[in-house]
Amino acid sequence: MRRAEFERLCRNWPFEKGDALTGAVLPLVRGRLAGQRGGKLPVIWIETCDSGDNNISFLNTAAPYADQVFSGMIDLLYSNTFMAAQGRDALWLLQDAHERRKQRYTLVVEGAIPLGGRGRFAVIAWTPAGPLTAYDAVRWLGSAAEYVVALGTCAAFGGPSAARPNPTGCAAVSEVIDGTVINVSGCPVNPDWFVGTLAHLLLYGMPELDERGRPVMFYGSTVHRHCQRRSYFDQKVFAQRLGDRECLFSLGCAGPKTYADCPYRLWVDHVSWPVKANTPCIGCTNPDFPDGSTPFFTPLPEKARLPQKGETAENRKPPRVLGDAARGRASPEPGS
Repeated sequence: MRRAEFERLCRNWPFEKGDALTGAVLPLVRGRLAGQRGGKLPVIWIETCDSGDNNISFLNTAAPYADQVFSGMIDLLYSNTFMAAQGRDALWLLQDAHERRKQRYTLVVEGAIPLGGRGRFAVIAWTPAGPLTAYDAVRWLGSAAEYVVALGTCAAFGGPSAARPNPTGCAAVSEVIDGTVINVSGCPVNPDWFVGTLAHLLLYGMPELDERGRPVMFYGSTVHRHCQRRSYFDQKVFAQRLGDRECLFSLGCAGPKTYADCPYRLWVDHVSWPVKANTPCIGCTNPDFPDGSTPFFTPLPEKARLPQKGETAENRKPPRVLGDAARGRASPEPGS
């Protein structure tokens, strides 16, 4: 299968037969294994400062299912959620994976990186030398990774973990490591976006990325462009209250500025998505989420003009966007 054909399959996944990706990817992986052309994709998956929603969403993947991803696509070397080992055994597996698979593994980071309190707001493990903070772990593992995937909006852009007033000083993965980071944003991420990205890395290497580092095959157009209620917007027919069938732009929908394919990909085995459930898109894949999307039910043109909690017209700051405060690579603040 050619790369362009695979990317078309990922874009049109919901319109294909239910097992389309499974039928395409798993035989290719088996062929790689049989021909000893690299085998499965080695993955180290760590969680930092997040809600754990992305690995839960991943478990909803369908065709391929989670067990097929684990058994047929990726070689999961470390994951504090999905592995049985704990304590010293888990830490040894992490160190061993880092040493044996240098420049060959894919690092998946789920969550933002706290820089406040010397980084100790998120500790990955305790070692004889002291705490292994999320910052130290991402710097250490990221420097030896072939690919780095920031899973979810917290990892990709800071997200809710870095929302005002951001007391832990959370930052995006790309703000603390050098090199290219593949941002698979979403709060949570759609499992198709993550599994499709892993499959692309396995079979074809780095996917085409947009200006925010997101795979174009999933984030190439706005929610507004493909929304089923777009005709109401074009006719300026807007909902008056939640539950109305008209366009939800009047109730805060952020679809016009949000790049994602939710309207046709849908969620939970391609069943529904927020607008289908009569609630506005809140722009959870955006770099300025959630600050730039709140108040959620205020029309989009008015969101940017409203002060956030604790702000006045004099001290108000713009919504946080990736890199605003970064000069070079961010690092933990000194002190206790």
